[in-house]
Amino acid sequence: MLYICPTPIGNLEDVTLRVLSVLRSVELIACEDTRHTRIFLDRHGVGTRLVSFHEHNEEQRMGMLLPLLRDGKDVAVVSDAGMPGVSDPGFTLVRACAAEDLPVTVLPGPSAVPTALVASGLPADRFAFIGFLVRGANKLTEQIAVFDGTGAAVVAFEAPRRLAASLKAIGERWPGRRVAVCRELTKLHEQVLRGTAAEVIAALPDPVRGEIVLVLEPAGRTGLGVTAADGARAGAEAAGPMAVAGGEAAVRAALRDMLDAGMGTKRAAAVVAGLTGLPKRQVYELAVALQESC
Repeated sequence: MLYICPTPIGNLEDVTLRVLSVLRSVELIACEDTRHTRIFLDRHGVGTRLVSFHEHNEEQRMGMLLPLLRDGKDVAVVSDAGMPGVSDPGFTLVRACAAEDLPVTVLPGPSAVPTALVASGLPADRFAFIGFLVRGANKLTEQIAVFDGTGAAVVAFEAPRRLAASLKAIGERWPGRRVAVCRELTKLHEQVLRGTAAEVIAALPDPVRGEIVLVLEPAGRTGLGVTAADGARAGAEAAGPMAVAGGEAAVRAALRDMLDAGMGTKRAAAVVAGLTGLPKRQVYELAVALQESC
């Protein structure tokens, strides 16, 4: 049996009991980096023999692993983090086993994709995972634009050194769409930055470090799951032309109408600030005060 075993994306405690049981019982564990995997295995008392299995020797290792499987031996494949075969080695071996009708079992476990998607706070009922973002602003926007008519959120990996440039390209093409940058998920310095691309760029640490997953909300939808046009229309109906001319009283009235309609504090503040041109922090503080007075 070939076992595909997901491993923690950060916190070494994020592993299932079944994965540990399989890793202890197999003949051999094929892994991206033996040093990295040994740290994880030592943490959980697993002493199974390791062999490297990465993008540079995947084809060569197939000549070693397939004979073991044909002889009835159990082999496990792990990546440095998450699910093997998803932007990590494993696909070619699974395909070869399927071609020879050798049994393959995929164990469930950690994955950065659904973890980031849920943490983003963006609509997650439909999404497209596109691996690593391509280089170059034009190619990147073309890569993402394919999904504009699908109603799907877009989830992608990105290198820290390229993150700001990628966000800039997204912001220039889709200035109103919200993104979430999920950094170092499950680790000590985990961080999730949410907002428009421009807002997230302004909040990025300098320098950016760690593993990055970027989530872009579905085209035409806000983080609340309504269309951007609906959000603007609701704000206009609530705020009206008095939002600036009427001063704070008019802003409070607009916020109260939105909050009473069930809109979240942050979103209500963002809509009013966008319509009136008032500072977001000032409007948000008014919204919080109104909520607390209820």
